[in-house]
Amino acid sequence: MWWNAPRGFFMTTTILIADDHKLMRQGLHSLIEEQPDMTVVGQAENGKVAVELAAKLSPQVVLMDISMPGLGGVDATRQIVATNGEAKIIGLSMYMEKGVVLDMLHAGATGYLLKDCAFEEVAAAVRTVVAGRTYLSPQISDVLYKDILHHIPTNDRSSCAALTERELAVLELLAEGKTTKEIAEMLNVSVKTVDLDRRQVMSKLNISTATELVKFSLRIGLTTLNPERKAHKNS
Repeated sequence: MWWNAPRGFFMTTTILIADDHKLMRQGLHSLIEEQPDMTVVGQAENGKVAVELAAKLSPQVVLMDISMPGLGGVDATRQIVATNGEAKIIGLSMYMEKGVVLDMLHAGATGYLLKDCAFEEVAAAVRTVVAGRTYLSPQISDVLYKDILHHIPTNDRSSCAALTERELAVLELLAEGKTTKEIAEMLNVSVKTVDLDRRQVMSKLNISTATELVKFSLRIGLTTLNPERKAHKNS
């Protein structure tokens, strides 16, 4: 168990690193400290220590290894979120199976990274979750997207297969009653981009009205296929 105080008087994102491999913790620590807007306030070698340090240090972000001895990353995430709803948890794992990803997201994580990613992606993920959005490694997004298509009824699958991942997200959010402005903020794009995506979706699905678009979304059950977005879209 290790900790220090945040640096200086600058507004920096405070980060707790939880991983059972010392080399991984030290490597992340060194790289994070090179970022002008981030500082490491603690390191934990297992989930139990991560929960204790999160309560003591109140970090803004926790980089959480999923597979640790004793208390694992999923349960540690659940406990930290229950006591500190402001903390943003980013899962770190070698696993990209849908079940593992969803377990972590359902526990309260707002990000998921594969351990073989470049550090630039770690930094981007930290900044993204601090801004209130969800970050998933591109490979993870692809896995979830393909799973959505797999669950869509066969007669609608070919139509949905033509949609990009963002267009599918726009379709889901429209079905949930979100406004164009709200969708733009949630997906971190402009209002014009959302309008363009909506028109593209309607064209690809051969749908002419917003009502038909919502009915189509409900018919294929799209609003229940991405539970992690629902759980964290307002984080």
